[in-house]
Amino acid sequence: MYIKYTHTNIVAKDYKLLAQFYIDVFECEPVYPERDLSGEWIDKLTGLQNAQIKGIHLRLPGYAEGPTLEIFQFNLEKSTDEISAINRPGLAHIAFHVNDVDYYLDRLLKSGGKLVGETVKKEVKGAGQLTVVYARDPEGNIIEIQNWQ
Repeated sequence: MYIKYTHTNIVAKDYKLLAQFYIDVFECEPVYPERDLSGEWIDKLTGLQNAQIKGIHLRLPGYAEGPTLEIFQFNLEKSTDEISAINRPGLAHIAFHVNDVDYYLDRLLKSGGKLVGETVKKEVKGAGQLTVVYARDPEGNIIEIQNWQ
């Protein structure tokens, strides 16, 4: 038996802009080739008709071979006015451990992200001091920026 975590997917409104945000703010690296997927096999896989998926994988910081953040854009977008929430069931957030929370939060905000709450510092008995903040990428996905000391 063998198992290995490979990627997390975000469906984007504009995959190129969202990928560039993660490259600029969190130093993710593109993994080529970019994807342009369509045909009968994609229709069967997704359960959609005439689906086309474009996107790219981004290597996450701190990893030489993966896992990746897979950012895809569908030609058949399901519109919704709901955005993710920290307490809504389902995938809630992705997290990055950084050496300077304020520095990366500033980069995030300057690149079109938004703050969710406030930066907090908390001593966690037996684990150390946690500095952490929740924010959103330009499409509303929640990101946790954290540092443990």
